[in-house]
Amino acid sequence: MQRKRVLFLLMMLLLFIIVVVFFYYNNSLKPVASPENGQSITVTIPNGASSREIGEILEDNNIIRNKNIFRIYSKINKLDSKYKAGTYEINNSLSVKEISEILLSGKGFRETIRFTIPEGYEIRMIIDKLVELGLGEREEYEKILNEADFDYDFLADIDRQEAKLEGYLFPDTYEVYKDAEEKDIIDKMLKRFDEVFNDEYKKRAQELGMTIDEVVTLASIIEREAKTDEDRKLISSAFHNRLKNNMYLQSCATIQYILKERKEVLLYKDLEVQSPYNTYKNPGLPPGPIASPGLKSIEAALYPADTDYLYFFAKKDGTHVFSRTFKEHIQLQNKYKSGLLE
Repeated sequence: MQRKRVLFLLMMLLLFIIVVVFFYYNNSLKPVASPENGQSITVTIPNGASSREIGEILEDNNIIRNKNIFRIYSKINKLDSKYKAGTYEINNSLSVKEISEILLSGKGFRETIRFTIPEGYEIRMIIDKLVELGLGEREEYEKILNEADFDYDFLADIDRQEAKLEGYLFPDTYEVYKDAEEKDIIDKMLKRFDEVFNDEYKKRAQELGMTIDEVVTLASIIEREAKTDEDRKLISSAFHNRLKNNMYLQSCATIQYILKERKEVLLYKDLEVQSPYNTYKNPGLPPGPIASPGLKSIEAALYPADTDYLYFFAKKDGTHVFSRTFKEHIQLQNKYKSGLLE
């Protein structure tokens, strides 16, 4: 009698466990969010990904409730090697069954393009690259850039309308949908700048008595002048010292920006060009950035080396020679030209 009772209790326990597992399994197959609160989330499924790896991707992006249940569902339904690689836009109000169908059929797949914007690119060069990649129309980009209708704090205090976004399309590697809207692509780059220029940098700009726009303007000139990371903070130091002494910056990079041509050698007549961006003719910083500076140039503008340099010139290998006086500057140039300075 006792044995039958124990057997009965074990069966009841087993039945209870089966019921609990069944309800847990079915509950885990349900959507993460309700239809009214669902969000479309973009995920990329790599080639050859297993159901375990796909489950991890989906769970990490809050698309499914449980990665292990996704794997079990895939095993039970023999789907493990049938999911298609690619980039998907999946709403987290869908069930595991519906998500599996999307991954099996390729439905919801949108082709993406990955591209890199190098440090020191001007807006015109960035637009050229985007158009060449088939990412939008030039006329639409020009319209968007002229309107500059974006809600970012760092743009709020910029008075100029022309070239307002110059310097703020952060140089980085991006992945966008092939059919993405032009404004969304520009916004993605602005958002990246907003992420990079953090509170520490904003505080440091205030300590220097500079606006964000002035920091980015200086950083853009450093970006165009420097060829090595070692020189950035030294060039920054020379420019900061010139600004403190009310000297002309005399940056060749600003002339190249005006000419829209990156000449290796500038002529004396080039230095006479009439423009507020001509730092040979106008004291202080130009009206705005001349290119998109990278992180290291932004940091160099904010944290210059502690020197009393005022002058520098570039050698053929891209490195620079620095000096404290104009006399020393000329002497070092002559030594370099005569081969006495390596």
